[in-house]
Amino acid sequence: MAVWVGILSSTEQLTTGAVSGALTEAHMNFDKEFDASGLACPLPIVKTKKSLQTMTSGQVLRVIATDPGSVCDMEAFAEQTGNALLYSGTENSKFVFLLKKA
Repeated sequence: MAVWVGILSSTEQLTTGAVSGALTEAHMNFDKEFDASGLACPLPIVKTKKSLQTMTSGQVLRVIATDPGSVCDMEAFAEQTGNALLYSGTENSKFVFLLKKA
């Protein structure tokens, strides 16, 4: 059984286990990970942009951050750049984001 989420194409299936259809990063595959833990604004966004530049369209980047400002910054970054913010949440007191490169 697969869980389908509207923001994903039909070829991007999530594994089972999502509660009430909610997307959790644990159920999403990613192609690359960037750990911005300990970095303060604007470095998480600057380095996220640099990481995305090395990726191809459609690939997913997982970003881990400790800066609380990264939540608003990542949303604005995704909107401004056209990269899809697939997930924004917390894991072990850190902020976790999944961005799909446009």
